[in-house]
Amino acid sequence: MEETSLKITGANKSFLNKISRTFSRIWLPTKVTINGMFISVKRNSMIKAFENYLNSSEDQDTCEKKYEETYEAYLETLDKYVMDSVYQKVKNDTATEFEKKALSKYYTIIALKENEYVEYKFRKQAFLIDLDNENVKNSGKEKTIEKFKQFYIQKMDWIYKGILKNYSIKLVNTTEIYDTSKEWVYLKILDTIKDYIDNIFALKLKEDEKSEQPKYQDIKRDYDNYQNFEVGKLDQRDNIEKNMLLLGLSRKLFTHSLPLAVAEQCYMKLIKDARCLVQDTKIAVKREKAYNMLINLIEDYNIKLLSTKVYWDSTNEREKFKNFWNQYKEISKIKDKDFIEYIKQKEVLFIKDDIKKIRKEKFDYTKLITYYKRKLVDYGAMRELKSFKTMTGKFKKIIKEEVEAKPSV
Repeated sequence: MEETSLKITGANKSFLNKISRTFSRIWLPTKVTINGMFISVKRNSMIKAFENYLNSSEDQDTCEKKYEETYEAYLETLDKYVMDSVYQKVKNDTATEFEKKALSKYYTIIALKENEYVEYKFRKQAFLIDLDNENVKNSGKEKTIEKFKQFYIQKMDWIYKGILKNYSIKLVNTTEIYDTSKEWVYLKILDTIKDYIDNIFALKLKEDEKSEQPKYQDIKRDYDNYQNFEVGKLDQRDNIEKNMLLLGLSRKLFTHSLPLAVAEQCYMKLIKDARCLVQDTKIAVKREKAYNMLINLIEDYNIKLLSTKVYWDSTNEREKFKNFWNQYKEISKIKDKDFIEYIKQKEVLFIKDDIKKIRKEKFDYTKLITYYKRKLVDYGAMRELKSFKTMTGKFKKIIKEEVEAKPSV
């Protein structure tokens, strides 16, 4: 007997796909709930181990090992949540805007793994903990929120310092004070400091204000000044000034993670940007504002960094700075007596010192030198020669840049 088979043709594939998607959407909430339960269990276990590690006065090694094990298990659970739950929600078009951005950021971090493994390791931890921090805050459980906050601040503080230390290693072997080929590293350092100040130090400051013995009172003024730059749209000058404040804060917050040699290179990058801004700005009012910002940056660089420098590559450079520093201290003595004269003498000192430095640079600062000399003439620190008589009896006009320095008073 001949066998026959039944073949279904013209099946509505879109209908089958709809059924499949509907099933996925029904199953997904259950899957999310299960993952959420696993995360809660691992989180609670990790926080308990973290508290034992902080409070235990005996057997610290055992407590630390237990904390590290529970922390690793907690991260693995969070990673699985991102891959299983968030990915599926984005795929099924049921994800929130926050979840879509989170998944996009997750894949950006994963892309670092091949070429920047150390950064990838730290960034992935920070991302997963940040993600769970949002879940904890949204839970509304005050006790859990408070306990998690203590862990969050301590661990994120450690992560950010690890990221900065990794960037610092990329710069320590450079032979130049400012290496243009590593521009991206300077920008990464500044961005990381900004993220830390905005997200972690702000929390530490709030906790510190509750303490009977605050630790950050001497930093709070600088932090408040920085906060003023976070309002409104910033132009190039504002961004340079904001980064100057960030570097100033970093000298107090990241002594070991951001060594002085690396901070010096970051300052030189900002000074270079500020010089170019003064040189390229054509509107007089804006140029004057850029110039004042450059003077403040030069002062910040000398006071907060070079004055604390112990090891110098060159004895000659050290002696030059000592001479500069002694002049600065002498000028500072008249600050309370005659503030206007103090400002004038300070600017003259900074301008003359910067002219010497930029003449050694490969970059063309001709316009800036001209501007500097005009300032010195206005302050009476240099004399402009309008014309002179040559050997042949003819008069020759001298361009304004060719000025003769008056002897220092």
